[in-house]
Amino acid sequence: MSTTSLPVPDRSPRLREALLAAAFTADGLLDLLGAPAYAALARSETVPALRATRGDSPLDTLVRLFLLQHPVPYERARAALPLAECVEDGWVTRVDDEVRATVDVRPYSGPEGQDWYIVSDLGCAVGGAGGIGSREEGVVLGVGGASTTLAGITVRTPVASALDIGTGSGIQALHASQHATRVTATDLNPRALDFTRLTLALSGAAPAELRQGSLYEPVGAETYDLIVSNPPFVISPGARLTYRDGGMGGDDLCRTLVRQTGDRLNEGGYAHFLANWQHVEGEEWQSRLGSWVPHGCDAWIVQREVQDVTQYVELWLRDSGDHRTDPAEYAARYDAWLDEFEAHKTKGVGFGWITLRKSAAAAAGHPSVVIEEWPHAVEQPLGPAIEAHFARQDYLREQDDAALLAGHFTLAAEVVQEQVGLPGAEDPEHVVLRQNRGMRRATKVDAVGAGFAGVCDGSLPAGRILDAIAQLMNEDPVLLRDRTPQAIRLLVEEGFLEPAPPVG
Repeated sequence: MSTTSLPVPDRSPRLREALLAAAFTADGLLDLLGAPAYAALARSETVPALRATRGDSPLDTLVRLFLLQHPVPYERARAALPLAECVEDGWVTRVDDEVRATVDVRPYSGPEGQDWYIVSDLGCAVGGAGGIGSREEGVVLGVGGASTTLAGITVRTPVASALDIGTGSGIQALHASQHATRVTATDLNPRALDFTRLTLALSGAAPAELRQGSLYEPVGAETYDLIVSNPPFVISPGARLTYRDGGMGGDDLCRTLVRQTGDRLNEGGYAHFLANWQHVEGEEWQSRLGSWVPHGCDAWIVQREVQDVTQYVELWLRDSGDHRTDPAEYAARYDAWLDEFEAHKTKGVGFGWITLRKSAAAAAGHPSVVIEEWPHAVEQPLGPAIEAHFARQDYLREQDDAALLAGHFTLAAEVVQEQVGLPGAEDPEHVVLRQNRGMRRATKVDAVGAGFAGVCDGSLPAGRILDAIAQLMNEDPVLLRDRTPQAIRLLVEEGFLEPAPPVG
């Protein structure tokens, strides 16, 4: 594990003032670098940004120093920073006439446009084609695609208490600090807790309660209104890299985390996780994940992608830079990984989101558990759509077919209708309803479904709308009422229709 000493956060407000004064922010970076260089930096490609920062402004200096980790002349650093304090506190070091950063400081824009900073280890940018390229056991990563995904899917209602498990550099704790009265952050790696302290202080956020340990061990029997975790979910032989390898067999770490959550959530509370799971020969992956859901919780599990075992191994060997080692060592690691998968009869690995919600209905034996595959683009942040999903599940649990037909509905915002068929044909082959928000789903409907959705404005109960459609189509209204509730239920469940109080 790296033993490099880290900065102290005591005078972070002074450093923050200097960074803001130089426009060392997400917006300032985009203005300075331009869109192509800014996008390249997100891919861990630094050459365009180096070319864009050849000036001598304080912003040029700070980008080179903290983002690109290039030495800068002493006089330029002194013009951009309270340099004596930064050297004394350990943010930078001076060697002769040059100044170097000791940590990566990366501007990060909060959901309300806040100017935040994520502090992490040097040389561990996330997202590049070659991975982070670090083989140090205790390395602490900065912000990456997984971090922003988890932040985006989290329900952001105000809560009394929030828990961030495996906090890393503190990104999720930083988000939670905006809507939780008390934030607790845990990590097995003590350096991660130090980085979280730096991230919160430099971002001007309230401090969190920091505890060292694995999974729920540091918090005992305490319960929370919100739990989030981007755990070390990589399914690998051993626990070589703390930041990514769980150290348990197969996907046991993610399963254990999810299973233990039921006892740690308060009524109505949410838990959001990113996870990997095995696709095991002879076993349905949906059944595997369904067995993870704890008693007393509703669940929505979304598989975003699946990789075969060779793709998966190659991805994570590149992530740690093993592809740049001795070929024989690389082959041995590859072979050991495939041995691990063969022993567990693993034919592929899924990645996705797991959301749990503690509910009275689930505790009474009527949980809502939705497990689906959705590899398509979604609209982030997705937190409001996830909250709406569970609200719809609550509604549907309470409605039998008669209640659905008596209910009033409105068409969800930004749902459009597409007609598919041959050019010039009198009638379309089929009609598709498509969402342009949230999960951006699409579903085929028949003429009745299209007509029903099109007139749902909350003014009439569903049954009366169906009676009118039956008259127009010369159908038996009783038969139409009998066969349509299931279609209405599906349109509500997937968010095309929303329950509404009667108009007037």
